[in-house]
Amino acid sequence: MRTEEKAILQSFFVPSVALAIMYLVKLTEWLFHLNFSSFGIHPLHAEGLPGIILSTFIHADWQHLAANSVPLLVLGAALYHFYRPLATKIAAMIILITGLWVWVGARGGYHIGASGLIYGLATFLLVSGFIRRETRLMALSLIVVFLYGSFVWGIFPEFFPKKNISWEGHLSGMIAGLILAVFYKNEGPQRKPFIWEDAANTDDDNDTDEKNDAEKPYWDVPEPDQKDLTVVYHPGRKS
Repeated sequence: MRTEEKAILQSFFVPSVALAIMYLVKLTEWLFHLNFSSFGIHPLHAEGLPGIILSTFIHADWQHLAANSVPLLVLGAALYHFYRPLATKIAAMIILITGLWVWVGARGGYHIGASGLIYGLATFLLVSGFIRRETRLMALSLIVVFLYGSFVWGIFPEFFPKKNISWEGHLSGMIAGLILAVFYKNEGPQRKPFIWEDAANTDDDNDTDEKNDAEKPYWDVPEPDQKDLTVVYHPGRKS
């Protein structure tokens, strides 16, 4: 297996584990007739604080979980493939920031699901690629726009016929992804300078050195070292 193919497969590992936990939680609910929704985020209630972390892994039903599965797997793998040194930190902070904002400012009720994380990942990948101006990352940003650009409508409550959609979680995740993309713009993969940019900088340095030498007064020009002088004598012809 080639190195690139191995790296791509490895990038799916953490998102797959997270997704497996979500399915295990839903399977446990289904098998034992349980409902873990009370472990979600209950805004401004102390019992809702654990939901800041736990709510990401809890879903209302199988349809809700299935709708989040593919975006979470694709966006998570993209994060771990292109931003591996930052990936775990970015994902954890999106969950934490999104959950905290939902707890502080969302409507009453219990907020559950991985949608906030998905919105945060999509926004981070989109904005970070354009900020860094690195070719592969910009291409990734365009792919995110093509696949998930319609997600932007998820932050407007008037587009939801059902009132139990947590648009606050969507909006919080989007803002969290934007802030993290800007904050970590100087960490992780960076744009490499082009060859002609280096050449231009070298030429500018040479021109500057020559200009500085030309502007020096004659008394600042160092005299040649006497040790380095070679004197050649030509004997005169005898008449």
